[in-house]
Amino acid sequence: MRVTTTAIPEVLLIEPRVFGDARGFFFESFNRRAFCDAVGGGVDFVQDNHSRSARDVLRGLHYQIVQPQGKLVRVCSGAVYDVAVDLRRSSPTFGRWVGEVLSEENRRQMWIPPGFAHGFLVLSEFAEFLYKTTDYWAPEHERSIAWDDPELAIAWPLHGRAPLLSAKDQQGAALRIAETYP
Repeated sequence: MRVTTTAIPEVLLIEPRVFGDARGFFFESFNRRAFCDAVGGGVDFVQDNHSRSARDVLRGLHYQIVQPQGKLVRVCSGAVYDVAVDLRRSSPTFGRWVGEVLSEENRRQMWIPPGFAHGFLVLSEFAEFLYKTTDYWAPEHERSIAWDDPELAIAWPLHGRAPLLSAKDQQGAALRIAETYP
């Protein structure tokens, strides 16, 4: 696999080696040893999640203030614009974000360590999104940052369209008043 650092060094873009021929393709979507080597330590995933969303659905920006989750995310069908926002106040990149297109064609994955908010916008007719988490979902600790917070100024590729949001995501807090990590 090929690992590339993003503008926020702890957020990694991972591209697997794909073996293909006229019959189709094969790739390792996860190899614990190679992944731990890439991120510099042991990571224990405890939960796998799978969602399907229609075009222009924007999910996020989600995080858990207690039981923070690291996420290894990928798309198995369709395409999304995936975003991570640094919520660690002690970090030199606090309040900065990175975004990447993840798709079934490019097979890229993004590693988002604990301490970040995460969200994605569906770019295709629909997308199936898979992700591993390092801690269990804890709805009582879940928080949401406003996807359109002007302080973050995330360049969502909406092309003049309005995103489709859940009621929870319509209530996201501005970064300046949100609960964040030390």
